[in-house]
Amino acid sequence: MGKTIIQLRNADLTLGSAAASVHVLKKIDLDIMAGESVGIVGPSGSGKSTLLMVLAGLERLDSGEIHVNGQALHGLKEDALADFRGKNIGIVFQSFHLIANMTALENVAVPLELANVADAFAIARRELEAVGLGERLHHYPGQLSGGEQQRVAIARALAPSPAVLIADEPTGNLDGATGRQIADLLFSKQQERQMTLVLVTHDPALAARCSRQVRVRSGRIEPEMKEPEARLEKAVQV
Repeated sequence: MGKTIIQLRNADLTLGSAAASVHVLKKIDLDIMAGESVGIVGPSGSGKSTLLMVLAGLERLDSGEIHVNGQALHGLKEDALADFRGKNIGIVFQSFHLIANMTALENVAVPLELANVADAFAIARRELEAVGLGERLHHYPGQLSGGEQQRVAIARALAPSPAVLIADEPTGNLDGATGRQIADLLFSKQQERQMTLVLVTHDPALAARCSRQVRVRSGRIEPEMKEPEARLEKAVQV
């Protein structure tokens, strides 16, 4: 590590309008290093998922700056942002977001084809084999278990060889055993490919596997606790 791959400066975002508006992110500064695994944690409604969507380039800031892998995302037009995101940021969602009438192979290959990547289906096959689905290439999402569907989603996210992998509650829709298998897969791929992994989770065990945790509360990042303070807080919670 050593290179800053994600940098937020004075990031501010309000969602909704007029009486329904909510000030979600409040002047946030954040640095994430290349190769780091970062768990974003905090209570429901704290802004952590919105923060993740900003990092993924799926939500625009009202003010402030965001740089990812050397690119200023806040200065890009929508088409350029989508192109950058497709090549540099892999995204895994809680609810998989697979296309129901496409096979596992097509779900992984079609986004590559749309991005004009050569050998899209060969790459998709390789990625599905790498996540243990070599025998399920031609199955549709409805024929796959929840864990298998999430493996397809992970293969799709990894297929462009992104520098950053973003995961929003990646085990949230899975049972405990399957969730642990998916977590093992995410962290093994992150290590194998030396990617940066940023995930939001309510699961303390999953967050603890990250090299660092970022705590969000009321739209702000809480100061990182020193080790003795962290042990004391953990003891109090128990």
